[in-house]
Amino acid sequence: MKVFSANIQDLRTLYFSNLKKALDMEQKITKALPHLIEKASDPELVKAFETHLKETDGHVTKVETLLRRNLGESKVETCKVIHGLTTEASDTIKDVTDPSIRDIALIGAAQQVEHHEIAVYGTLRRWAEILGLAEDEVVLESIEAEEANADRLLSEIAERVNYQAAA
Repeated sequence: MKVFSANIQDLRTLYFSNLKKALDMEQKITKALPHLIEKASDPELVKAFETHLKETDGHVTKVETLLRRNLGESKVETCKVIHGLTTEASDTIKDVTDPSIRDIALIGAAQQVEHHEIAVYGTLRRWAEILGLAEDEVVLESIEAEEANADRLLSEIAERVNYQAAA
């Protein structure tokens, strides 16, 4: 099945194409996080995933709002990167039986996703600024900050969990 892709000839088209991919990304993450919550054993990690699931639900709403305000609709374009990252995470989770090692693997997978999201939203924020879309820029900056905060929290949890698992 071929996925529709916009004919990108200018920055505005590129911006909205990538914003549609960001929506797909957030929707896929919303579907993946409950599985991570179920598989995590560390209470702080479970809480971090639950908190980020709520934030991600908000990201879906925010990106949908940006698309509707600018384009009159909130269609998605497939984000191939997030599909790859979530598939890789799912495969890793299946292969790990020890709960502490699984927590380390979950954190690693989640941070790979966070790093991708930070890059996506940083890029979109900059393009919104260049295009004079000040309201979009503010929203995208807030999402980027939440993604960076989630990454920092995962790093803090990893510091403890990694050493416990190695002991």
